[in-house]
Amino acid sequence: MGRMTRTRKARGCAHGGDPSVSRRLSGFVPFAIFMLRRSPGFVSFGFLALFFLYPLWAILRLSFAEGLGGLWAVLADGYTWRVLGFSVGQATLSTLLTLAAGLPGAYVFARYDFPGKRLLRAVAGVPFVMPTVVVAAALGALLGPHGMVNAGLQTLLGLVQPPIRIPNGIGLVLLAHVFYNYTVVLRLVGGFWANLDPQLEAAAAVLGASRRRVICEVTLPLLAPALGAAALLVFIFSFTSFGVMVILGGPRMATLEVEIYRQTAQLLRLDVAASLALIQAACTLAMSIAYTRLVARNVAPLDRLPRTAVARRPRGAGQRMLVGANAALILLLLGAPLAALVLRSLIGPAGLGLGYYLALGENRTGSAFFVPPTTALANSLRIAAATTAIALAVGVPAGYLLAGKGAAGDRPCRSPAAPLLDALFMLPLGTSAITLGLGYLVALSTPSLAGLRASPLLIPLVHSLVAMPFVIRSLLPTLRGRSPRLIEAAALLGASPWRAWLHIELPLITPAIITGAVFAFTVSLGEFGASLLLTRPDAPTLPVVIFRLLGQPGAVNYGQAMAMSSILMITTAVSFLVLEQIRPPGGEF
Repeated sequence: MGRMTRTRKARGCAHGGDPSVSRRLSGFVPFAIFMLRRSPGFVSFGFLALFFLYPLWAILRLSFAEGLGGLWAVLADGYTWRVLGFSVGQATLSTLLTLAAGLPGAYVFARYDFPGKRLLRAVAGVPFVMPTVVVAAALGALLGPHGMVNAGLQTLLGLVQPPIRIPNGIGLVLLAHVFYNYTVVLRLVGGFWANLDPQLEAAAAVLGASRRRVICEVTLPLLAPALGAAALLVFIFSFTSFGVMVILGGPRMATLEVEIYRQTAQLLRLDVAASLALIQAACTLAMSIAYTRLVARNVAPLDRLPRTAVARRPRGAGQRMLVGANAALILLLLGAPLAALVLRSLIGPAGLGLGYYLALGENRTGSAFFVPPTTALANSLRIAAATTAIALAVGVPAGYLLAGKGAAGDRPCRSPAAPLLDALFMLPLGTSAITLGLGYLVALSTPSLAGLRASPLLIPLVHSLVAMPFVIRSLLPTLRGRSPRLIEAAALLGASPWRAWLHIELPLITPAIITGAVFAFTVSLGEFGASLLLTRPDAPTLPVVIFRLLGQPGAVNYGQAMAMSSILMITTAVSFLVLEQIRPPGGEF
């Protein structure tokens, strides 16, 4: 009875003793916090079922509209297997190249401490949040037929034709995937490597093992979970790559993603597109489950040390050269395309200047669907803001569900079904944006739901599905590391559950929430695949306008695309660099 009295007094004192305010807060807010703590998956499951599983169900239903005949016809077509084989082949090659480029950097960042390390790590992460359209435009501006390298060599050597020609664009595609996914290896493998005790390797060397045996029999087995998780994530991103493939790959390079778009937007064969999307969804589901299992193995106790106890200053010329070479690789591999993009946007027929930027508001072709870039940017910012709000509203409860309820000790108690639930919430990240867009087209084709096609929330809902996993991954390390004893102590002192959460738990997870919010904002700002299918011609986003300009002939259109890509690149880069300053340690991305 005394505890109940203290709780009521605490509620009354929270707002200066105003009973009307207390009565209002004792309504919805405590109930929302109660649902968050007691049944955190209620909101998340409802959102996932309605806006993700239902569109996938619409695709499944369309695939089996004629029984197994439609799906069997697609599977029996040799072209399907060629497309699937190429999708798997280019993703495998992209993964191997990314691992080869990223592992030396992961080692350097794990074992050495050097000036500018934090800034260099942030710079390495910028391409990951870049829109795929910008990545493709940046590499085209550097190495394309009219790129800076070819233009420089033609001027220097007096050549008429570009000297660098990459056949079929496969080289540019692979380079774009390495450029985009380099930081995945750097962060996942390097973060895990930084916590491993180097004395394990030293002990093996003392026992007579050669350097090669130490790497093969000690280091690699310990790194296997992190290596597998990074490889699977890079494979998923490369397997579902659309913007890079459609811009840099050329018409002959058809992946499942590109073929789904072609069957939907160009051939209007939604049944074939649905069958292809079903095949792709099955592949990504299997890979998502494997990824979450490997991530779970990353948290196994291995006598880890703090990162500050492992990293050391480079000693000797060899170590300094290793650190310097990796820093140069990051700046060359990741910085050169972005610098070329900005420089290409400033070089016009009259030389250096802002001509392409000043021409962004001109409708040179008199197109009825012309939208000023400022309007497209406003559309992207509005959609990104709505996406962030939705992703947080769904991602925070999902994070609580996956982290588990507080136990009697200091560690949360996780459900045995947590890995499966984790894979379920990761599935939207592995599902292609084109598949999501197709699912919405099919699901909203019924007369009862056709009105939703014009809703301003349609695009933010689709974007939030892609952004939600980033919010969850940002929150999980903090939620799993929280101590339930703090809440128990607050309850013993008379605080209600919602006050304890508001004043104790919320401040602890706020940095992780801000990190997830910035991720959601930048992901939405650059999302391309679903927006290309679902946006109205008179209300495009910035990536869609860039894609339209790249597809039109003329130097001015190309220069405008470079200018808009530079604006989008700078916006996302600044957002990510701000994120690096506020994000808590231990995040998975």
